[in-house]
Amino acid sequence: MTEKTSRASGEEADRSSGPAAETGAPVILSNEPGSFAWGVLAKRHPALIQQVRDAFPYGRRQHEALDALLDEIANRVVEPLALSEHDHGPWSDWGREHVGRSWFDTPFLWAESFFYRRLLAAIEYFGTGPWQGIDPFAPFKQAELRGTAVDEELRALDALADAPVDERSTALLHASLWGNRADLGFRVAAGEPALGEADPGLVADDSAVLWQLLPAGALSTVAVVADNAGRELIPDLILIDHLLGHQRAERVVLHVKPYPYYVSDATTADVVDCLRRLIQAPGEAGRIGGRLWEDMATGHLEVRTHPFYCAPLPYEDMPEDLRMEFAAVTLTILKGDLNYRRLVGDRLWDATTPFADLTAYFPGAVATLRTLKSDVIVGLEQQTLNGLERSGSAWRTSGTHALIQVRR
Repeated sequence: MTEKTSRASGEEADRSSGPAAETGAPVILSNEPGSFAWGVLAKRHPALIQQVRDAFPYGRRQHEALDALLDEIANRVVEPLALSEHDHGPWSDWGREHVGRSWFDTPFLWAESFFYRRLLAAIEYFGTGPWQGIDPFAPFKQAELRGTAVDEELRALDALADAPVDERSTALLHASLWGNRADLGFRVAAGEPALGEADPGLVADDSAVLWQLLPAGALSTVAVVADNAGRELIPDLILIDHLLGHQRAERVVLHVKPYPYYVSDATTADVVDCLRRLIQAPGEAGRIGGRLWEDMATGHLEVRTHPFYCAPLPYEDMPEDLRMEFAAVTLTILKGDLNYRRLVGDRLWDATTPFADLTAYFPGAVATLRTLKSDVIVGLEQQTLNGLERSGSAWRTSGTHALIQVRR
């Protein structure tokens, strides 16, 4: 990443506390044309609004509100959430320094989060009318679940069922890691090591430490904080079944978003849809779905949510009740890019900054499974970083690389 990548002013970095302030790592903004963050606000979000329009027969009021949001982002300054919205208070606090500024001059993490909250306001998701509670991203999630790619991935589980346990563990962990490339994670060729053991796409791999924290028979409790629904959530659920079935966990708590967020982020409804998709599949996939359904009934698998998951804040600012939940489990596994950004801080860190240093605040052992889709990264070996930089590819943002990082 070059020095031209979006950055915060020195004043903003100095206002912060904790490790970021001590190192001077600037907050990522979206005000550098051509940067990844700029592209999200300038291109990805307008395209998403159009997709949402096309997916639902919204009325004039919703269309006018979406038009106003588009114009505000492109041409005007950030307006506050309407007083009539139920969470106007907290968003006023979170946006105190950002309202009245260009969207592109606010912290990228905050701007992304506020965009999705404003999108829900525009379509009246929290209103009292007919669009109340209608997930604007549901058609995209459902289309993915119905796709032939999912059929192929689930059929591949039949061959994996007879593989040695260690091989199966690695394959399922990598399926969960790669998310929408889950089909690769299930592929195990006879006589060959499980996929991912020498995967050139992995820039950091602490998987051995992860398994050491979850030895068979230890009766651990594991928290899994989900990222995307659909083709990512299905391999997450299959990995959970593996942890429970091989006694690497006695209980798993799956944390999801309380409402639609970031296009495809998983909610409770998405968990149910994925479980039904598994149960309806033939063979091993159907058996896994049946076991997970029963695990829900017996308390071995529990789904939880918290308002904090839709807040524009780093995990360092998590509320005390959530902190206590994570402190009480053996290991917390955070899935995906957004959770990673919130875990280490959405800043332009030196990529060799130790992962353990930036996660020392976290109340217990924490692991992150993340496909790289944004600029933030820490914990790399210098040799690895040098090779990636020499490649000339957009390795930080293209989704072609991934990492497994663990702090005991």
